Amino acid sequence: MISVIVPAKDEAATLAELVQRTLEVGKLAGHAIEIILIDDGSTDGSWVEIQKLATFHPEVSGLRLRRNFGKAAALMAGFHAAKGELFLTLDADLQDDPAELPAMVEHLRHGGSGGEPLDMVCGWKKKRNDPWHKVLPSRVFNWMIGFFTGVKLHDHNTGLKLYRAEIFKEVRIYGELHRFIPVLADARGFKVGEIPVTHHPRRHGFSKYGTMRFLKGFLDLLTVSFLTGFGTRPKHLLGAIGLVSILFGAIAMSWLAGIWIVRLADPDFGEPLHRRPLLVVSLGALLFGVQMLSLGWIAELILSVQSGDLLPYSIAAKAGNRLQKSSDA
Repeated sequence: MISVIVPAKDEAATLAELVQRTLEVGKLAGHAIEIILIDDGSTDGSWVEIQKLATFHPEVSGLRLRRNFGKAAALMAGFHAAKGELFLTLDADLQDDPAELPAMVEHLRHGGSGGEPLDMVCGWKKKRNDPWHKVLPSRVFNWMIGFFTGVKLHDHNTGLKLYRAEIFKEVRIYGELHRFIPVLADARGFKVGEIPVTHHPRRHGFSKYGTMRFLKGFLDLLTVSFLTGFGTRPKHLLGAIGLVSILFGAIAMSWLAGIWIVRLADPDFGEPLHRRPLLVVSLGALLFGVQMLSLGWIAELILSVQSGDLLPYSIAAKAGNRLQKSSDA
């Protein structure tokens, strides 16, 4: 079964058509479909529409969040409620086309290198029907994600994605990290791919994203880069910065100590130490280095206490009767 998860904020005008088209695609492709509509704090009657659709279509269910928690929280609510083996996410504005589902399923099964199966497929809006002031920053941002994380996709932030359900046993999203699910999944060893998809112009409502999302997105990119690179070994980054700073401070202080010794024999040699900016800089570097080392130890302590929340490995498959039986139990 495929769980279709649709977060919606003020999209009452599009929900009925989206549900109808999705159910038709599932029927034609021979897939069992469940649709989970998440009302993320709508004020336009979206919840009333969701209730009607859930009454009329047994495949449809709805969740109403108490307020607008954001897309990542809405998606996680849908993932927790979903019962399918595959999860398909779509935006509710009809710009994503449910008709792409069969092609995405096929690409998930055979789209890897050498025809190997993938764990996640992202829809690439190759011809995007959005204004330039959304398209250009998005392309720059996608390039930055690839540069910083090594996961090179044309469209990380697409709402149209297909996942294997097991991804979300290991990947947790919060804040606005939904656009980085491919990066977080790749960091756990899941195979990620993409496929060109159709993108329709918006016919109803308006975009919920403002200019601030680009600043927030960059800050989230730094967070994800740290989590995927040093999330299980924070002391390696913080400690390295601290050691470099301490080394610089120690070399500078040694240089100043040498000048002080020379000035003992020749008081007229150069400026007194208290007038040299290098003294302040070297002391600051030493203090900063000690602080970074301390932060690294504290981060490792917190990680060791919370290490039970997420295993430090990810198992792709099991072989052998003993392991299979223990897994079934």
